Amino acid sequence: MGQKLHSTAKLVKNFRIDVDNGRAHSVCLDLPPKLGTGMGPTALELCVMSYAGCFATIFALTAKKMRVALKDLEVNLEAVKSEEAGTIAEANFEILVKTEAPEDRIQRIFKLTLENCPVGKLFEKAGVKTNYNMRTEKE
Repeated sequence: MGQKLHSTAKLVKNFRIDVDNGRAHSVCLDLPPKLGTGMGPTALELCVMSYAGCFATIFALTAKKMRVALKDLEVNLEAVKSEEAGTIAEANFEILVKTEAPEDRIQRIFKLTLENCPVGKLFEKAGVKTNYNMRTEKE
């Protein structure tokens, strides 16, 4: 049996919901002002935020393991929700890496990140079409 992750969602008021991870970390979810109060991201937005955050985390961890110093890393993700699917059908990444490391090392980190990103695996299994555009800049 693998690691267990926990979350509790508690309705606060109207459509505001506090979700936690059982470890003293919580996030407020809400719907946009038309329906909710806009106090937090929607659950689907949080899902997209998780994907971008997971990619950045695994990339940084992999770089550290490979002893590659990153001066900067920025991951921008635009997810497209399709009416047919009723959820996210496409994810477009724009990744900026600032480092002195050679390009082949950065490509290796990128490949390992794709193979090891747990949130990315969920999106992949869900059939989300994902595109990556990565730029490397030397300082």
